[in-house]
Amino acid sequence: MKSFTRTWITVLLLAAVALAGCSSGNTPSANSADGSTEEGAGAAVPQVLTTNLAGGEPYTLDPAFASDTTSYWVIDNLYEGLYGYDKEGNVVEAAASSVDISKDGKTYTFTIRDGAQWSNGDPLTAQDFEYSWKRVLNPETAAYDPSSLYYIKGAEEYNTGKGKAEDVGVTAVDDRTLKVELKAPLSFFPIVAVGHAYLPVNHTVVEQNEKWAAEAETLVGNGPFTAKSWKHNEEITLGKNENYWNKDLIALDTINFKMVQDSTTYYQMYKTGDLDLILSLPVDTIDQEKSNKEYVSHPSFSVYTYSFNVKEKPFNNKKIRQAFSYAIDREALANNVTKAGEVPAYGYVPYGTTAPSGKDFRDEATEKYYEYNVDKAKELLAEGLKEEGLTELPPVTFKYNTNDKHKKVAEAVQEMLKENLGVQVQLENQEWGTYIDTFKQKNFQAARMGWVGNYLDPLGVLGHYTTDNSNNFTNWSNAAYDQLIQESTYEQDPEKRFAELHEAEGILMDELPIMTLLFSADTALVSPKVEGIVFDARANADLRFAKRVAE
Repeated sequence: MKSFTRTWITVLLLAAVALAGCSSGNTPSANSADGSTEEGAGAAVPQVLTTNLAGGEPYTLDPAFASDTTSYWVIDNLYEGLYGYDKEGNVVEAAASSVDISKDGKTYTFTIRDGAQWSNGDPLTAQDFEYSWKRVLNPETAAYDPSSLYYIKGAEEYNTGKGKAEDVGVTAVDDRTLKVELKAPLSFFPIVAVGHAYLPVNHTVVEQNEKWAAEAETLVGNGPFTAKSWKHNEEITLGKNENYWNKDLIALDTINFKMVQDSTTYYQMYKTGDLDLILSLPVDTIDQEKSNKEYVSHPSFSVYTYSFNVKEKPFNNKKIRQAFSYAIDREALANNVTKAGEVPAYGYVPYGTTAPSGKDFRDEATEKYYEYNVDKAKELLAEGLKEEGLTELPPVTFKYNTNDKHKKVAEAVQEMLKENLGVQVQLENQEWGTYIDTFKQKNFQAARMGWVGNYLDPLGVLGHYTTDNSNNFTNWSNAAYDQLIQESTYEQDPEKRFAELHEAEGILMDELPIMTLLFSADTALVSPKVEGIVFDARANADLRFAKRVAE
């Protein structure tokens, strides 16, 4: 399979992706042609892995509507796009066997793999991809992230009601040939097309049953696993998809996803052997687990933030938003609260992308935004209140989703704002499914959210805050920012491109529709009975290469 990593512009550096393993040897291993493991072939080791969804019940398993890492972890095992990642983090053809790129870089012609099928035995066709992408773009669908497809000719116009579906540059030439026309050359289109908005759905299944993604019995995918059972709010079980084109790669026969949200409970389940893998360790356990050979910690291309609703008082005022940010001691949050390797976020773009200068984008920035400064915070708060004609702040509520770590961070932020600004912030937590709806409806003054880059490039996070981006829930809009993001998307000169991206970040951090706190790190515990799980900076743990080994 062709890898695109070496041919992209230098800013992408997928080689910087952290493929972290633990000292007990959790690295990819080969498996035999029939899917059994080398070590366990004679002993017939049951290829079953049990893990946990710390977020609880997935919000949805329809990729058109998913927006959260809990849903994505299951979705990534059920579906596969034209491109995917190999275990070294390279982007390679997946559902497509080959791709031809025109000389001008604007037209991609994909060939769907011969014999590729859906989990129900239907053939996977180019028509499925055309249908799926236009379904996401259809304004009546109200999909989560249609703007990820705006690179395609006519896509934005169709999604915003200014164009027609037939004008979108996605055409099934025949059952196995898909032609994609971009509105301008985009050197990193392959990594964009790995995104969830580009995943296919079975158009026949979707048209016949609007609730097709709600139960295991009706879920149909084209990925390495398929849904076998789903006890809502308890457990979802996946089985190896025997119709998957690359099924010989897959060693696991079964993945059990439990749905235990209490971190202390799922931590104890791991300790008693009921779980083989857990992500997001309880904060109170991290210090003691760091010396455990089963412990994994690795950087994540994501940023931990509180989003401000700039149409809700008092955060309609920029100086008040800035005052709150200066009042936060991010060093204390990283060292004393989360303690898992997070880095204080004095900007928005996380570490992990390299500029033409050879430096990381973050290190190349000339300014650390919002370093802890109580005097500056008090000064800005006073100025902001005066501008609003206020003598004191109206009631302020920070919302977060129910989780041990998020609770501790929220309480620490609450205490810092009280001590440094004399502001009493109320805290409100909600279960994940409810919280996602609250966030999407912009029903908040300030709300916690962690943004994982759509792809490993500064645009993967900066693009979230353009006026029309479907990830922008802050009500913030800035024409100069929009223009810089647009220009940097298609700029072919790497140095000029990164200069535009730095300028865009400067506008974002000055206007501050989001308060950055930490650049994230992911933690896990992996049983020595399991090998081959791949951890990287831009996704959940990849289970495709996992296998259970003999004890």
